[in-house]
Amino acid sequence: MKIKRFEFNMFPVNCYVIWDETKEAVVIDAGCFYDEEKQALKNFILSNELNVKHLLNTHLHLDHIFGNPFMLKEFGLQAEACQIDEFWLESAPKQSRMFGFDLKEAPVPLGKYLIDGDIITFGSTKLEAIHVPGHSPGSLVFYCKEENCMFSGDVLFQGSIGRADLTGGNFEELKEHICSRLFILPNETIVYPGHGAPTTIGIEKSENPFFR
Repeated sequence: MKIKRFEFNMFPVNCYVIWDETKEAVVIDAGCFYDEEKQALKNFILSNELNVKHLLNTHLHLDHIFGNPFMLKEFGLQAEACQIDEFWLESAPKQSRMFGFDLKEAPVPLGKYLIDGDIITFGSTKLEAIHVPGHSPGSLVFYCKEENCMFSGDVLFQGSIGRADLTGGNFEELKEHICSRLFILPNETIVYPGHGAPTTIGIEKSENPFFR
């Protein structure tokens, strides 16, 4: 499995393109807002001759869904995410105005609902959806057991965890689910977060100040 990380800049957010030897791929959190970011993502997919089978959202906060209309237009992909988070799509235009800008394109509906335990397949690769609420009620982590890595969205970061003061957030619930659902995975599991640099489960278990 190969991974390409894009960092998009409206709200610095990580977008991941994942593919394997079959050239089938998924895109996680297409947070591209500016035209040059959208083109960079498109050009990477086309130049590597990737067949994107799934557009996944770890959750539906504004910064993670900017590029969803673009991905629908260019590749015919509707995002897949947890239904519990769907209310964020309706409030996205209002949210953007609170930050002082307007969305260039209205949010598009989800194409499929994901629940805890769902397996997303592409090529010879499988991702398991793990529900880890607390940052957003529908937050999902995408875990690849065979490649020993996860895409944690805004649940777990290097040395930190997601904020819990937005609608549907719950600090204690977030900590509890990180411990019961993520910290049970092997220590060497690589964590690719929605913001910032990668880390590992072992490092966060031993060094993350929220769990000392």
